[in-house]
Amino acid sequence: MQEMIVIFLIVLLLFGAKKIPELARGIGKGMGEFKKAKHEFEREITMGEEEGKKEWDRAPKEREKTPDSHSQD
Repeated sequence: MQEMIVIFLIVLLLFGAKKIPELARGIGKGMGEFKKAKHEFEREITMGEEEGKKEWDRAPKEREKTPDSHSQD
């Protein structure tokens, strides 16, 4: 807890009382954008994983449908 107080005092001295709300808003917006990008990235990874599973499951079925060129020898 003491560390937080020291950090807050340093920020107060560096930026002044008027700039702290602007700084907090900027940090909040940045964190919101980061969360949004993180969710989008996770969604893309999940979709890719699902597509990969579908392709993996579809591949053996397609091999059964097409005649194998080695079996004709």
